Amino acid sequence: MLRLSELKLPLDHSAADLEAAITQRLRLAPGELRGHHLVKRSVDARRRGAIALVYCLDLELEGGAKRRLLRRFTGDPHLRPTPDSRYRPVALAQGDGAELRPIVVGAGPCGYFAALLLAQMGWRPLLLERGKAVKERTADTFGFWQGRRRFDPGSNAQFGEGGAGTFSDGKLYSQVSENPAYIRKVLEELVAAGADPEILTLHHPHIGTFKLATVVRGLRARIEALGGEVRFGQHVVELLLGDAPERRLAGVRLADGTAIACDHLALAPGHSARDTFAMLHRLGVAMEPKPFAVGVRIEHPQALVDRARWGEAAGHPRLGPAEYKLVHHCNAEANTGRSVYSFCMCPGGLVVGATSEEGCVVTNGMSQHSRRERNANSGLVVPITPEDLAPYAQEGEEALAGIAFQRHWERQAFHAGGGDYRAPAQWLEDFLEHRPSRESPPEAVVGSYQPGLRFGSLDGCLPAYVLDAIREALPVFARRIPGYAMAGALLTGVETRTSSPLRLQRHPTGLESLNTPGLFPAGEGAGHAGGILSAAIDGIKVAEAVALSLATPHRSTAPP
Repeated sequence: MLRLSELKLPLDHSAADLEAAITQRLRLAPGELRGHHLVKRSVDARRRGAIALVYCLDLELEGGAKRRLLRRFTGDPHLRPTPDSRYRPVALAQGDGAELRPIVVGAGPCGYFAALLLAQMGWRPLLLERGKAVKERTADTFGFWQGRRRFDPGSNAQFGEGGAGTFSDGKLYSQVSENPAYIRKVLEELVAAGADPEILTLHHPHIGTFKLATVVRGLRARIEALGGEVRFGQHVVELLLGDAPERRLAGVRLADGTAIACDHLALAPGHSARDTFAMLHRLGVAMEPKPFAVGVRIEHPQALVDRARWGEAAGHPRLGPAEYKLVHHCNAEANTGRSVYSFCMCPGGLVVGATSEEGCVVTNGMSQHSRRERNANSGLVVPITPEDLAPYAQEGEEALAGIAFQRHWERQAFHAGGGDYRAPAQWLEDFLEHRPSRESPPEAVVGSYQPGLRFGSLDGCLPAYVLDAIREALPVFARRIPGYAMAGALLTGVETRTSSPLRLQRHPTGLESLNTPGLFPAGEGAGHAGGILSAAIDGIKVAEAVALSLATPHRSTAPP
């Protein structure tokens, strides 16, 4: 087959129009096009008055036509042979697999894909998750949001089956270029586990919170059907290491005192596993601080974003709720070197409580698959550098300074919110004018945050340089999205868990810890991914590294 890309058609085209556009673009004779298959569909909205759909298609052609087209379109980047994006395993277990089962820690997208790939290659992985299965976890999390249950540090928006991504928009795209075989593998496995097949063809696919719950149960069932095992309520509190200098992994100890022997561990703890990071630091596992970002959540009427993005086509069934992506590099002298960008934008979604510790307030955004809630929300965040963390670093614990920074401001937000997990909130006009919010402005957004809001000032909930940078960016963003700086837009604090504040260092090819053989740090929490898709792909890569090491048990992938 041949792959044709960048084929544009107007919004209201028919199936016949699409086929005609293919034959016209390639000047095909009748009968030469035998069929076509959708690969990707995206939206070109650069001209709001002439929004187009952009297709990438695989074409079935009569043999002579295929050869002629390849000669005629030599060098054309938009017509080429269909690439082979099939995934192929790197190693297969012999017999019953390894003597000691590989262990995976963490049932987020990285951990689940690491376990799934290991199971598919014949090693019967044991997956340990500190939280609960997704059904029980969902009851705990929604119960906390709705005021029906007390906050549970072990079962919440961060911990439990599915990881932090379960209560999110379920975005399945990444800004990082990845091997197409990895991307296709992740999407196909998600569909096999219950996701909508449309994620295979949308340019910006997403799953949505409720459907994610179904998908993670499907992934678990696939792992178990292949001989893997998933255990919940299994909190790993210590790694058991051999004697120095090699420090090879020998096993793990759980919170109940149980020890489990293992010599290959894929560690995918998620970005909020602060106690795990402290334990690893105590054991001397190689780690370093890394940049992350903090800020607030902002809410607008979804209709405002739709009009700004789609113009008169807003509401068209082929478009759906509009998204946006914004970035501003600060110009004011006081903010020199800072930038502000939108993060995890959720069309038609909700702002939710995402803390994993008592006495802290953390916000995040989520959407259902339909994206039908009245508000659009997004993080507005400012990067934090290792230099910003210096005041929070304890001697000898510099790698953990980002955690201390996050925790400090999350506690500040908790107190500003009234000490009952309500979040501090401020109307945009008041925020720009440096005055606490009291009365609602006309046409104010109805806030969606659960467990609830306490209006006042966001000053003191984040560093002044973060808030000042956001104040500079808001009028700039309003020039790109008319109405963005509306008086009644709502700011809710604080967004602090954008990514892990540290990185567990690993070998660039073998993916094994730099100083702890047998330990394979993985995913977003380990500082090697960001978002569901990239975390799942990193899980595949780590599974491959573990499988190759298991297949050659006397070979260490760590550097000498």
